[in-house]
Amino acid sequence: MTEPFPPRDPAYETKVRDSFARQPFMTLIGAELGAVAPGRVEIVLPHAEKVTQQHGYFHGGSIGAIADTAGGYAAFSLFPPDSTVLTVEYKINIMAPGKGERLVAVGEVTRAGRTLTVAKIEVYAEAGSTRTHCATATQTLMCLAGRPDARA
Repeated sequence: MTEPFPPRDPAYETKVRDSFARQPFMTLIGAELGAVAPGRVEIVLPHAEKVTQQHGYFHGGSIGAIADTAGGYAAFSLFPPDSTVLTVEYKINIMAPGKGERLVAVGEVTRAGRTLTVAKIEVYAEAGSTRTHCATATQTLMCLAGRPDARA
C-alpha cells in the first residue's frame, strides 16, 4: 500500500503515542489511542456513565472531543520532529445517536500543508457487531514548527 502522505518524522508513531499519553483530558474520559499510521489515527472511547447525556447516549461533547483528537493526531503524524499541533477549527455533524459499547473516531488527513493541514473524521458507535456511522467532522490544524510538543 502506498502512503498518500509520507511522514516527515520517521518516529511519527512514537511521537503520536507519547503525546496522546500526556493528554489528561483523554485519560479523564477514558479514551484510548488505537491504530496510528501516517495521516490516519483512531481513537476509541468505551462507554461509561461519565461520558453520556440524559438519555444514556454518548454526550455530543464526548463525540466532538475524540473527533478533534483523532484529526489532530492524524495531522501530527505528518509533522516534522520539532513541532506541535493545534486545532484551528472544526465542524461536526452528529447524524445518529452515539449509542453502543464504544465510539471509534477515525481521523484522516485530506490535505497536508506546510503550516495548515485539513482532516476529515468519521465517528462510529459500535454495539456488538453493529457499527453505526454517527458523526462526520472536518478540521483544520496548524503545525507549530520549532515548538516542543510538551508543557513548558
